[in-house]
This record gives sequence, C-alpha cells and structure tokens, in this order.
Amino acid sequence: MNYLIKGGKIVDPSQGFERIADILVVDGIIESIDPDSVPDGVETIDASGKLVFPGLVDIHVHAREPGEEYKETIETASMAAAAGGFTTIVTMANTKPPIDTADRVRFVYERAENASVHVYPVGAVSKELSGEQLAEMADMAESGAVAFSDDGNPIANPELMRNALAYADQLDLPILVHEVDPVLASGGQIHEGEAASISGLRGIPSQAETAMIFRDIELLKLSGGRLHIQHVTVEGSVELIRQAKLAGMAVTCEVTPHHLLLTDMDVVNSGFDSNFKVMPPLRSERDRQALLEALVDGTIDAIATDHAPHALHEKDNPFEIAPFGIVGLETALSLVWTNFVEKGIISPIRMVELMSTMPAKILELPAGSLAKGMVADITVFDPDARWVVKPENFYSRSRNTPFEGLELKGKVVLTMVAGEIVYKSQTV
Repeated sequence: MNYLIKGGKIVDPSQGFERIADILVVDGIIESIDPDSVPDGVETIDASGKLVFPGLVDIHVHAREPGEEYKETIETASMAAAAGGFTTIVTMANTKPPIDTADRVRFVYERAENASVHVYPVGAVSKELSGEQLAEMADMAESGAVAFSDDGNPIANPELMRNALAYADQLDLPILVHEVDPVLASGGQIHEGEAASISGLRGIPSQAETAMIFRDIELLKLSGGRLHIQHVTVEGSVELIRQAKLAGMAVTCEVTPHHLLLTDMDVVNSGFDSNFKVMPPLRSERDRQALLEALVDGTIDAIATDHAPHALHEKDNPFEIAPFGIVGLETALSLVWTNFVEKGIISPIRMVELMSTMPAKILELPAGSLAKGMVADITVFDPDARWVVKPENFYSRSRNTPFEGLELKGKVVLTMVAGEIVYKSQTV
C-alpha cells in the first residue's frame, strides 16, 4: 500500500521543522512532504490534530531470546515496541546463551525476520559475559552487531575495558556500558540513602556508578573509540559526562523514564513493591532533578527504556529476592509526554530528538528522520488522548511495571514500519 498521511503536525528534528504538512509514502519510502500531486490508489490516513514524527528508536531492550522466552521473545518485544510508537529496537546481549558469537548475532536477525519493527542486536564485549576475555567482536560486527555491551554485567577489569574500547574503535562501533561497580554494589537492593535506612535493605551508593564512569572516561583517553553510558542515574555521573563532552570526548549517554520520574522514596511509598526494583536503583530526588536539568541542557543524549521483562512468579516475591527490572516499551512515550512535554520541561521536538533522532545517530542506524528517501518508519501520536496503564493489555509477555493504574495523556494511534502499518489503536 501507498499512503498519504494528511494534516498532521510533523515534528522532525533531523530537518529542524515542526509544522502541519502531508507525507506521501510510496513503496515503503518517504516520497515527499507536501507533495504537488498524489498518485492514484493512495490510501489517505487522516492525522488531523495528531503529531507525526520519525518512528521512535530504543537502543536498550532486553528481548530475552534465546533462553528465557517465557519472559519475552523478539516477536512479542517487537509488538510491544510497535504499540509504544517504536519502529526500531536494539537488543542486549545478556540472553541465555549470550550473544557473543557471529552465529548468535545472525540468530537474532533470523528471529527478527517476522518482527513488527526493525531489530538490531548488540554483541557481548566478553565471552559468556564473564568479563575475562574479549568475545569475537570482529566476527560479530561483520554479522551485523551494531555495538558491544555486557549490559547486566559491569566490566570490572579495566584492562579488558581498555582493550574493548580500542578494538571497537577499529571496528567503528561503540561500547555500551552498564556502570555499576560490582564490589560497591555487591548485595545491594536499593539506593544507599533514606529509603535504605528506613528499610534496612543493603544500599548501592551513588559512587558505584560515578567511580566506573570516571574510570571509563579515563580509559577512553588512552584507547580512543566511542563510549555510550547506559541508564545514568546520579548527579555526579551527569557532571562527569558534561565535563567529558566539554573536553570534546566521544561520550554519549541515556536515561530511562523511570529514573526521570521515580525516586527511592517511591519504593518505600509503594510498600516495597518489587516492580519498583531496578538496576541501577531509583535514586534520590536531588539526583532526579539533576537528570532533568541534563535532559534540558543537552548533556543527556537519549531516552531509552531498558525494557527488562520478568515473569509474574519471579517478581511476585519479597523485594530483596525479586529480580531487578521493569518493562517500558508500551509506556515510555506517554510517560515522557505527560510528565515533561505537557509540563513545559522539554519541547515536542526535543522529545523526538531524545527518543528517535539521537538514539539513531548514536548507533548510526538508518532511522530518526522523515526526510525524502528515508524508509517510512513513522509514528502518529494523539497528544490529547487519555488512557490508563493496564498491564493486562500489554503486548509484552511480562507485566512488571510500577505505573499500573496511572492515567497518562498522549497515546500512539498508528505505527508504520517500512511503509506497513504494524500497529493501529482501537480508538482510531
């Protein structure tokens, strides 16, 4: 099908405009904006009163396949992504077995052939995610890995990290890092602060993150390459990253919606609901405010979900036993719109930059733009629609969200991938 998406307000940071216009999609490609003529047989999509922007790009997703398909599969993660307005997802390597060989990179692509959205795999930095020996990075890159990460496991060995950065530099791919010092964080369940004092749970200090970030920025000076810091959570980390950028270093970073919205005291107020248990942990209100400032001033490059599905029988345990992680693909966009755009903290164009254009740029993916000739990955969003988060309606196989019952404003009404409609809200 060919489509004319008509009358929507286009928000596209890559072209620097935000205006009402029509988009013509022909053979899965963006043919033109405000076309002079429309071919016969084109189906019209009325986007009046809606925002139309390049499909969202999530560079931090745990799809759990292979090995833990009862939590999520590449297919169900892609369906959840489409429902959330994402047209591209990047899957982490900490599966069982991990994505640490070329064959396993190809496995992800094979499983993604029938996915609703574009799926790109990250290869492991170390074999078996053990942090002891570099994985087959060149072979994985040749097979299509778009980055390297041991996410879920911090890279404790500085020599391994230095070598990984240098090797990835030769391959022109970034290293994505989970910055939590494993010794300082050992046994920790919650941020080391007021909530830890109230609960008696072992805390994870802010320095567990900042010490690793400081180390890796210093290693980057030795090795060259590109360093992307995942799920930043504390004030000190923001300042380290800000200074590295001012020095011209190739450092980028992301933040999650839950770290922008929640604090350690929300864990207490929830009665220690394990759906509030994440890694890195929810931090202090001061840290949250620092993240918001960095979101506004450009220090933070991207918003990523760290979509981490877990089955009910795993999360339905005492806080100290339950696994870390929440799902995020189906709530991220509306959470950001409701809490940050509606309140005037960031603009719509900055939101799209954070959730589409910049994530695509960080990993050099063919996404994040509605320019002529681009693949037609498009999200249509109703900024006025209201809905309540009901996990039982998720496309994801898992339901572990701290936002159950929350009313949000703004909802995806249509998601198009390569010119094909892969999600359409029942309200449209």
